[in-house]
This record gives sequence, C-alpha cells and structure tokens, in this order.
Amino acid sequence: MNVLILGSGGREHALSWKIAQSPMLDNLYIAPGNAGTNDIGQNVNLDILDFDRIAEFALSERIDMIIVGPEAPLVAGIFDYFENKDACRHIKIVGPSLEGSKLEGSKSYGKVFMQENGIPTAAYGEFTKDTLQEGIAHLRATKGPYVLKADGLAGGKGVLIIHDLEEAEEELKSMLSGKFGDASATVVIEEFLDGIEFSVFVLTDGERYKVLPVAKDYKRIGEGDTGLNTGGMGAVSPVPFVDDVMMKKVEDQIIRPTIAGLQKRKIKYIGFVFLGLISVDGEPKVIEYNCRMGDPETEVVMPRIESDLLPVLGALGTDEFDELPLEQDPRFCTTVMLVSGGYPEAYEKGKQINGINEVEDSIVFHAGTKQEDENVYTNGGRVIAVSSYGDSKDEAIAKSMKNAEKISFDKKNYRKDIGFDL
Repeated sequence: MNVLILGSGGREHALSWKIAQSPMLDNLYIAPGNAGTNDIGQNVNLDILDFDRIAEFALSERIDMIIVGPEAPLVAGIFDYFENKDACRHIKIVGPSLEGSKLEGSKSYGKVFMQENGIPTAAYGEFTKDTLQEGIAHLRATKGPYVLKADGLAGGKGVLIIHDLEEAEEELKSMLSGKFGDASATVVIEEFLDGIEFSVFVLTDGERYKVLPVAKDYKRIGEGDTGLNTGGMGAVSPVPFVDDVMMKKVEDQIIRPTIAGLQKRKIKYIGFVFLGLISVDGEPKVIEYNCRMGDPETEVVMPRIESDLLPVLGALGTDEFDELPLEQDPRFCTTVMLVSGGYPEAYEKGKQINGINEVEDSIVFHAGTKQEDENVYTNGGRVIAVSSYGDSKDEAIAKSMKNAEKISFDKKNYRKDIGFDL
C-alpha cells in the first residue's frame, strides 16, 4: 500500500513512525514533512491546501491512502474534493467530510451538535459584532472566570479564560473587531468548568468505532500550568484518573451519542474524533471536538498502539473494521516538548540542533525542524518531542527528561513538570 501523510509536525512524524512499521506498506510519503519524517519516508514539497497538486501527486505515485494530520485541509474540504473527483475517488482519505470537520471548524456548530444529541458540555451563548451588547449583558449575568472562544480556527490561540469582568468585556470587543481575523467574527462565551482535563481519541467510519489510548496534555508554557497557552508542552498516557468507570461514562454519554449524531445528520466521517474532555466531580463533559489527532498527544498515543494500524485504517467503512484488533501497550508513555525561546510569542528559527544521536531509550519525534546538508535546524515554535516508555509514569518521565537534556539548541525551553498533577 502507498500512503501519503499530510503535515509537518510532531503528530505527523508519530503517525509516519507507526505506519512505517506495517508490513502492508510499500511506499510512504510525507508532505511537506520535517527532518525526522524524511528518515522513515520520503518528504514531498506540497502545499497541504493545494488539492489539485495533491491529487496530481497521488495519481502519479499510485497513492492508496491519504492520512490528513492537521485540521486546515479537512476544514477546507479535502475529503469532498477527492470524493467528487472521479479519477481520485478510489483513494481513501482518513479524515472527515467538510460537514464533519465543522465539529472543529466552528465552535458554535459543535455546541449545537452536542445540544441536539444530549452530550454533556458547558452552557454557552454565541455573539457577533451586531449582538455585542447582548454579549456584554451575557458576561455581566455570568459568574467568572469568563471563557471566550473564537468560533473558527485560530491556531490554538482563540480561547481566552479571564477572571476580571471588565477585561472580559474588552476582550470580547477586541475579538469581534478582528483580533483573530475571521475566526472571531463569532465568539462563543462558555460557562467555566472547574475540573481536570483529558483527551479521548476515537477512530470511526461514522458507524463503527474503536477507542485509542487515552492521554492528557499540558498546554501552558510555564510549570505548574502557568503562563500563555501553547500548542502543547507534553503529554502522558494512560491517564491514572480515567478508570473503567469513567470510560464507561465517556462511551455511554459522549462517544455513542456522537456517532449517533453523525448518522442522524448523515455526515460522512472516516477518521479520528478527538474529544477534549474535562472531569467535573467525576462526570465527563466535552470542552471541544477536534476532527483529527491531537499534538502532542499523538506522540504518546501512537507508541501505545501495539497492533498494526495500517490495516485498521484500510478497513474503515467495511465490516472488517470490527474484526481487526487495536491492542494497547500497558506501559506508560510520556512526551516532553522542546520549544524555541520566546514561544508561544515571537521566536527565532534556524538554530542548529545537536545531540539527537545521543538519545537512548526514548523516541525522538521532530516537530518544527528542517535539514540542510548533514545538520538539523529549528523551524518552528515547538521543535522536538521526546517520548519514552516506562512501567510507571515517573519512570517514563525520568527517561524523557534525561534525554531532553542531551538535545541542545540556542534558547531551548521545556517544562520539567509534565505529569505533575497525576
């Protein structure tokens, strides 16, 4: 089987790493990829939003499956593009349709979907520039902290949690005036949920589903979960407080109603559903849907999948999907993200990375890297994820931390407290 993976981050390196292990694989291509993916497949210089060029490449290289890593091509309709193009219809797209991608692409769409299907989530209201005064009145009638979310995709930066009412009102005005561009033309104001977050990943064809290893990520730049939100500074799997009782609640109250809701709306959905959840007094509630795997959670989820993933992906949409196993490694896996100095605000690229070859007993997943000649350089805010197995959480974290020290680049930063609250 010939596979093309779209994306260039740590998620895509982890997916590539897993797919490359399959005896079913003939050729693996990653577009555009990074310095790490090129070691296990072939990087291809393609724009992930140029569907014409992707289709041309897929046909010329006889691609059987395209796994879409990031959300942007999904929200732009890559599934529908290939489905509606006669010459490409045979190529399996692992990723939902344009309509299914709205679960992530529009916060208000996701909230309406949850409301329709009785899925537990925070109370909310949605507002535009025309209804600004109603939004302010909503804030004044709400008990803080105040949660403001840009309706559209904002690169992981469109969610604000604010404790001061006046500040929340000013931020609402700023968002509706274009702080996040078109993404915040509509703002969702949510009830603040007090609890502990975790991530559940489901692989589905809109009818059948399998639950992947559960993970918890750490979004704040600073230790003790302080400072600005990032794309993710590390992750742990499994999550000790997510036991069988909690997972039964998640399946009964969230996963099954989500699949039923897709069927009710006749939404074509072949791919991953990422459930961003929070446990509030032992009850799970949905914070958000994503229509793809999370990052850096993928860097701990993929290592914990023991089964060959490629045939499972290939069986999506067939009865065989139910019959194929998706076994999980019982060990812990943790990842620590090494980031550029200044991230998530302004940071420099092009810093030479040393020490990768000195890493022992951990997996190095590249995120924002590029290779020039024999050297590897930083090429993003999040640079490298160091993932490690352990019989305990502490053992896995200790390995990741030890190897994080061996990798060096100018102004390297990372959190040393991943898993501190578990």
